[in-house]
Amino acid sequence: MSGKEGMQVPLAQVADVGFAPGAPMIRSENGYLNDLVSIDVRGRDVGGYVAEAKGIVARKVKIPPGYRLEWSGQYEALERVKARLQVVVPLTLAVIALLLYLNFGTVTETAIVMLSLPFALVGGVWAMWLLDYNLSIAVAVGFIALAGVAAETGVVMLLYLDHAWEDITRDGRAPNRAELLQAIEYGAVNRLRPKLMTVAAIMLGLLPALWSHGTGAEVMQRIAAPMIGGMVTSTILTLVVIPALYYLWRRRGLESYRDDEPGQGSTSRSGGLFDSVSFTY
Repeated sequence: MSGKEGMQVPLAQVADVGFAPGAPMIRSENGYLNDLVSIDVRGRDVGGYVAEAKGIVARKVKIPPGYRLEWSGQYEALERVKARLQVVVPLTLAVIALLLYLNFGTVTETAIVMLSLPFALVGGVWAMWLLDYNLSIAVAVGFIALAGVAAETGVVMLLYLDHAWEDITRDGRAPNRAELLQAIEYGAVNRLRPKLMTVAAIMLGLLPALWSHGTGAEVMQRIAAPMIGGMVTSTILTLVVIPALYYLWRRRGLESYRDDEPGQGSTSRSGGLFDSVSFTY
């Protein structure tokens, strides 16, 4: 560099020159200078990684006054969506409960379907564990869709059971426990074939998405996985748990319980009930 009188002054005499690690690029955002540090998270969910990283940074890094640290990128988008899901999911469940009540007209049957949803979602959790998928937005969408399908199949099962109950209580008739049990078995068996057809159609339709590759495949796989796993437990739930809950509910409502005795209109479990009571669908 040149001095006042045109003399050449070495830069080392007026400044310390050296190499030091620093930001490759500094940009401004909202009127503040900022620097970006990119992190590639592989094999872990973004939310869990950031939560752990926040704890480590808080313990080992002292941020000078005037500086601030923000976690952005996919984590920021995930937090925004999580905040929306905290409103959307309860609202969705509330709408499902309202529609169920308008359909059945009783709080008990609405509760039977709503309380059965967690059991239907167990299969989705197992599928996520077996495939080693982390919780994400796509997975949440898959669970919401699974809840809707499980509620739909539960509604159809309850309709069959209600029809069977109406037939054995026709003309004010008070059935006994054996007749109630036979009617529930009859209604549940009628639901077996359509339930298996529904499960097969849904699973066969989602398997290509689960095995797909290419652009957008990761998102589709995480939507399809909980639905496929959940349909397995939903089938068991609909065919076993809901009829059992329905039996316990209707049994409490019977005016009297009569033992099966010959000549009093009661029948054995061999099918005599269906000789005297006509089931129409």
